[in-house]
Amino acid sequence: MLAVLAVGCAGEPDSGRRGTGPYEGSGPIRVVCSTGMVGEVVGRVGGDRVEVTALMGEGVDPHLYKPSPGDILALSRADMIVFSGLHLEGKMGEIFDRLGRSKPSVPLADGIAAGSLLETSGGQVDPHVWFDVSLWAEVVDAARDALAGFDPPYASQYAQNAEAYRDELIRLDAEVRGQVAAIPESRRLLVTAHDAFGYFGRAYGIEVQAIQGISTESEAGVHEINALVDLLVERGVPAVFVEASVSDRNVRALVEGCEARGHRVRVGGELFSDSMGPAGTLEGTYVGMVRHNVSTITEALR
Repeated sequence: MLAVLAVGCAGEPDSGRRGTGPYEGSGPIRVVCSTGMVGEVVGRVGGDRVEVTALMGEGVDPHLYKPSPGDILALSRADMIVFSGLHLEGKMGEIFDRLGRSKPSVPLADGIAAGSLLETSGGQVDPHVWFDVSLWAEVVDAARDALAGFDPPYASQYAQNAEAYRDELIRLDAEVRGQVAAIPESRRLLVTAHDAFGYFGRAYGIEVQAIQGISTESEAGVHEINALVDLLVERGVPAVFVEASVSDRNVRALVEGCEARGHRVRVGGELFSDSMGPAGTLEGTYVGMVRHNVSTITEALR
């Protein structure tokens, strides 16, 4: 892998720049993206000018992701690399930085204003910004600017596509607000496997608690699970949720703990957190993923 990286960066001095541009090919521009959410943004903004490859598909945890030799080869052959940023992709960030010496390497979410970002008690930035749909709409502009800067002759096309997609996301944001508002206030408690839904809770007025921290590298202890059992019993919350890209082991322990206390809590469904659903399905799109999550949460908690 290191050899492939060395070839991909050969001849380019370490100037600290993110890429060289502008694009000199005839197209389509080969863009390798980290997650499906990022890939969708680039695909919607780039239209037929881009050929998008997303490395991390259904059920993949980006916090723990380790690239295959095929991934490294795809990255080295890409014209542009786009990733979420804010340290979501863990050690993959080192690879993106290295390749960024010779080609555009764009961290979409890094441009979000610091005042809009959430931090953990340990001072870490929460990278799961896509769960606030209005905040995720901001990265559409970052994709537009990156593509227009790399491929100036098509800047107006990118701007038009970005505006259409952003408008779609703003409508989705209003839809989510309406659905969550229908949950009785006393039941607005979302308990999940890991702390991916902080932005969702802040944006839509629902309390969020998680067994693990924002990275699945952290381990949950007995104390954390017992504290959540106490909270679920005290509030009479009817459901907790598993995640498609995270083991359900700890969530099942919560259910058993509540049962031992005489409170029946069920698994309300599976949420998509760090990855979207299967390609070719409604949940395999960003809008479809959000709608699935909100529908699952509201039906279980109401």
